[in-house]
Amino acid sequence: MGGALVDGVIEGVLAGKANERGGSVNSERSQPGQNWNFDELFLAHYGRIVSILRRLIREQGQAEDVANEVFLRLYRRGATVNALGNIPGWLYRCAVNLGIDHVRARNRRDRYEQEAARAETRAQHPEDGFEQMRRVQRQERVRLVLAELKPEQAELLLSRAAGHSYRELAERLDIGINSVGNLLIRAEAAFEKQYHEKFGKEEDV
Repeated sequence: MGGALVDGVIEGVLAGKANERGGSVNSERSQPGQNWNFDELFLAHYGRIVSILRRLIREQGQAEDVANEVFLRLYRRGATVNALGNIPGWLYRCAVNLGIDHVRARNRRDRYEQEAARAETRAQHPEDGFEQMRRVQRQERVRLVLAELKPEQAELLLSRAAGHSYRELAERLDIGINSVGNLLIRAEAAFEKQYHEKFGKEEDV
């Protein structure tokens, strides 16, 4: 889930009904220093916290796990949170923050797993010795042919192969941009001719 989508979900969550059992978060605002009971708070708010997290995370079991972390933090910081005077509001903010962290961590983990799978696939299908030899031989032949071209033609072909645009090639070689296409065609033709003369037309260029 991308960052923009996460933000959109959050806005929907916070703009929705905060209290699915009736009443609002603000209506349940506690007073600073007021005695509080963790079990009562858990029973009163757990369902709504899970509902918010399920909208973010899209998976019931993971939403429940993160909700448990929210209430574990409340249990550890109860006196401090109670002093703020708005325990329900703190619960919702904590839930949204942990939910976002969970989604981002899951997305990173998914990317790592996908990359690991691709790496494993590449490892299972390595380039065989013959193909590697052909690739090295071809690279050497290309270098030999480039060395025999006119310097400006060789530079033009190498620069284009490196991904430079026509404008960059024109600036690099100090030529008009309208001339680049024609010069490239001539350089490619010269390369092919030289390559075929040296190594035969059966070789792909």
